[in-house]
Amino acid sequence: MLRKPTTSIVWPAGALLIAVPVSLPILMLLWAALGPGGESWAHMRDTVFPTYLANTVQLMLFVAVLSTVIGVLTAWLTVHYDFPLRRMLVPALALPLAAPAYVIGYVYADLLEFSGPIQSAIRDWSALSPQRSVLPNIRSLPGAAGVISLVLYPYVYLLARGSFAQQSTTLYEAARALGSNRLRVFWRVALPVAWPAVVGGLALVLMETVADYGVVEHYGVPTLTTGIFRTWFAMGETSAALQLAGWLFIVVCLLVVAEQFARRGQRFNPVGRQRQSTRHVLTGWSAWLAFTLCFMPVLLGLIVPIAVLAGMALSDGETPFSAAFLALVLNSAWVASVAALLCAGAALWLAYAERLHPNGWVRGSVRVATLGYAVPGLVLAIALMVPMIIVDKWLATLLRDTLDLHWGLLITGSSAALIFVYVARFLTVAFNSTQAGLTQIHPQLDAAARSLGHTPSGVLRRVHLPLLRPAVLTGVLLVFIDVMKELPATLILRPFNFETLATWVYRFASDERLAEASTAALIIVLVSLVPTYLLSRLR
Repeated sequence: MLRKPTTSIVWPAGALLIAVPVSLPILMLLWAALGPGGESWAHMRDTVFPTYLANTVQLMLFVAVLSTVIGVLTAWLTVHYDFPLRRMLVPALALPLAAPAYVIGYVYADLLEFSGPIQSAIRDWSALSPQRSVLPNIRSLPGAAGVISLVLYPYVYLLARGSFAQQSTTLYEAARALGSNRLRVFWRVALPVAWPAVVGGLALVLMETVADYGVVEHYGVPTLTTGIFRTWFAMGETSAALQLAGWLFIVVCLLVVAEQFARRGQRFNPVGRQRQSTRHVLTGWSAWLAFTLCFMPVLLGLIVPIAVLAGMALSDGETPFSAAFLALVLNSAWVASVAALLCAGAALWLAYAERLHPNGWVRGSVRVATLGYAVPGLVLAIALMVPMIIVDKWLATLLRDTLDLHWGLLITGSSAALIFVYVARFLTVAFNSTQAGLTQIHPQLDAAARSLGHTPSGVLRRVHLPLLRPAVLTGVLLVFIDVMKELPATLILRPFNFETLATWVYRFASDERLAEASTAALIIVLVSLVPTYLLSRLR
């Protein structure tokens, strides 16, 4: 009789060891938000904090409305109607997600500002006064919201399109039989059924919105994010910056709670699998109107920025073969590769530990370890600075007193702190991909391998890893791209004289020298296009 092999305690213990350091910034934020704060925080609370909070809320509302309208409208049109170039637009509508919001923001600020080429050309053509502005000020809260929406609406589009595609014509035929027209069917039937998916995409949009720094700082919109930077760098007030970061974390938590609340009681419609929706063929002006509505987000969110950056790169951009630029590429590739590999290893450990020990202890460790993606990188960086500085000083003192080594700050003085924040933030991305692949492997394969005498580690090495290779590689690729685009955390934690493509773009764009940063910005966008296209095809 075969004896049932016992599983090792190593796997749940490892999951706990991963969760503990990753949860450290969360604990620091809770302590900061609930703590009394100092005199600086009391002054900020009575003066600038209401402005920061109000602008953050307004920005979220503007972005929520614009992203929902663009995402839902384009998803509905591409699923239920046939018009010219629809097949091309289906994946293209997801591609603006590849461009970082700050890159798009820099491009449109350069194009649409008072002295920019568009306003100058309009004044020349219309013989208006050279001192007159012919367009609304792009560097404003609505301008920032518009730019962010052009980049983030694909979150809503992808999820809404998936939901619309799963709905059945049975629902629409029943509504039409009761006298509803197409518009009323959309509002009363299709949209309510797809609303949980729309809310899920909208939650991702708002999380990215509150985490944005590049756009709001360049457009002069004082939000909680810009307030944290000003408090940390300009004023040097650690406690006040932690308080602001704690409040930003509370806003993110409220978004998560609101998303779960909006989804309560929602269930998948069982008739949706019976008959899939058929597309209505549009002709004449209605066909071209649908094409225009679907093409404009792609044009404004991707084609125009790439064209502008390419033109700048060819004329005034940094040569991609210079020593300075190659150093930027190597720095970005180095931190992105290390973070992606660490995330892949930790994600594989967490997913396999949960498969071996599906108990509350392990599941709790997994949930804690994967909370980081909901927390902005800026907040994670601020929250980790204080404990990392304490640990760094302790290590420096220990090495000096015991071994007479004067190595300085080992963590905050190197890229180690930066990589740790990347792992804490993007571990969720790698975990979701790995877990999705692991759930497709039948438990009978595990049982067969164990009956042949393999340990859990042997089962993972001999059975799971070959089957999980596509899922793990997908997670590695997605984390790599996210790290390449990450700006706020990199600005705070990067070592001295350590530049990445993202910080290079920020530095020159902030000085109104976008042309010199165009090559780096273009590389970031182009590198991100491939995984984004693959993601859109999967949807």
